[in-house]
Amino acid sequence: MSTKTTFKRIALVAVAALGLGVLSVAPSSAALVGLTVTSTNGTATTAVYDSTTATTLRVTATTTAAGDSFTATTYVSAQPTTSSITGSGIVVHLMDTSTSTVNPFIAYGVTAATATTASAVATRAHNSAVRGDSLTVVSNNGGTSQQISANFQLYFLAAPVAGTYTLTTVVTPHSGGVAGTPVLKTTDIVVSAVASAALTASATYSTLSDPTATNAVATASATAAATLDVVLKNAENNTAARESVTATITGSGTIGVAGGAVGKSVVLAYTTTSLQLSVFADGTAGVGTITVSTPSVTFPTKSITFYAATPSTVVVSVAKPVIEASSVSTTDVVRATFKDSLGNLWSGAAYIYATTAAGALIAGSETPTLCTFDTGTDQRHECAITGKLVGAAKFKVISSDSVTATTNVTSSEVDVRAALAVPASFKLVFDKATYAPGEKARLSVVVLDAAGAQIVGKTYDAILAAGGITSSVAFSSGSDTLTATSVVVSASSSSTSGTTAGQQNYVVYMPMASGDVTVTATGSTGLPLAARVVATATASVVNSSVDAATDAANEATDAANAATDAALAAADAADAATAAAQDASDAVAALSATVAKLVASLKAQITSLTNLVIKIQKKVKA
Repeated sequence: MSTKTTFKRIALVAVAALGLGVLSVAPSSAALVGLTVTSTNGTATTAVYDSTTATTLRVTATTTAAGDSFTATTYVSAQPTTSSITGSGIVVHLMDTSTSTVNPFIAYGVTAATATTASAVATRAHNSAVRGDSLTVVSNNGGTSQQISANFQLYFLAAPVAGTYTLTTVVTPHSGGVAGTPVLKTTDIVVSAVASAALTASATYSTLSDPTATNAVATASATAAATLDVVLKNAENNTAARESVTATITGSGTIGVAGGAVGKSVVLAYTTTSLQLSVFADGTAGVGTITVSTPSVTFPTKSITFYAATPSTVVVSVAKPVIEASSVSTTDVVRATFKDSLGNLWSGAAYIYATTAAGALIAGSETPTLCTFDTGTDQRHECAITGKLVGAAKFKVISSDSVTATTNVTSSEVDVRAALAVPASFKLVFDKATYAPGEKARLSVVVLDAAGAQIVGKTYDAILAAGGITSSVAFSSGSDTLTATSVVVSASSSSTSGTTAGQQNYVVYMPMASGDVTVTATGSTGLPLAARVVATATASVVNSSVDAATDAANEATDAANAATDAALAAADAADAATAAAQDASDAVAALSATVAKLVASLKAQITSLTNLVIKIQKKVKA
């Protein structure tokens, strides 16, 4: 009810009461006199709005005849614009009549005339906690000139919003069933918002969900392609928050509320604890970027891709190259990614079929079978195939349910093999030949069928003997436990999960010391008797820095030894030279002695010759 309407009601009640007083034929001696109304204002919160926070009224009067009474009726005469509390949403609670000199009866929802009878008030005894928006207090003492008094509390029945509420109480005296002049009294209850009732949205706790679909056909439609939920919460993580929501989509599509406002950008009222936004195709292929905000919160953007009705390209891959020939459908065997001419991901209906009749006898069907589009993180078509007989079949994926449709986009041909899940042998394989100390390595158990081919992906019991796989050197901490005797063969390969089709992979961390590491396992009862043999795999741990230092040290030692050898050779050469010099010296000394003898002999000969010549000369002179 509007404030204006409420005031009209109050005025009408007052006029009616005044009119009755004017028309009254009761003697002036038979009247409720000295009617006085006093009050105190109340202070409440959006969380606490009971009698402890109420505004109070005290009404006093003097009776002059038995049955004199007054009626108190309360209205909400002013309130916040976001509130809609009416008089019936206010409790008029009689607290007590202890100050009365008589014990009045209390009646709720009865007229002053009927309240004078005992039957009408019998269930409304003195001091009863009667609640309502209108109360009648009746004196039933049978005498005159008695004081009657009543204390009331006024408070809310339901949670109010924050703001100031003005309550107008009309207190109308009655005597002999005739109304007197009413007294109007206004009181205020000021309601403050507690933190948990705050209307301001918090970015910490408010949320915007992801679209229920990330892509949809671009054909214009009144049916929502996807929905998003907005939940506003205040700083206390409470759903009391109330702010307008602005939703905008740029690029393709429109946004709004189903059955309400829809456009490229809309402002929506948020009046409950959540708001669902709907996204619609507008006939334009491309990406629609969604921005949602309130005056206090801007959410991360979301997007939806609208694709053309017909795709342009398709790329396929085989996720499970071997399926079981058991007439049971195997999911996610072939994967296909379709795109339209703009490169947008296409998620319409796609189908898979066997390309030959012979292939269809082995697996699948020549009649196209619907594939499933994975709406999660993978965003691709995933096609199931049923294996029937042992052998290989070829398949294609198309964009319609008819192989001959002229609008088909057809994939390349892929091979899928159907096999029996009967293990015949196993082997151990490292993913590399050499590793650094402590390096992460992949150790695989590969299970093969009788033809030596990859086996169907499933769990096979008792492939390895008790103890599983053992290592000649302990692997470093963090390595997988290798003691299992069963082997969980993966059906598909995944870089995310680390699986490889046809084998079980273990993660191990190599020892810190250099050297060879050999792992060993023995086949068990899950294999044919001839295959229950020992299998090994060896990898080397190489510490390049240590080995380089060792090589350098060895080379330095070799160089030192070579230098020593050279020094020794030089010493030997020096000794030889010394000996040769001594020999030469001895030879020189001997030669010198010989020369000296020759010289001495020659001197003697010369002297003798000289003497001879002198003798001859003397003879000649003579």
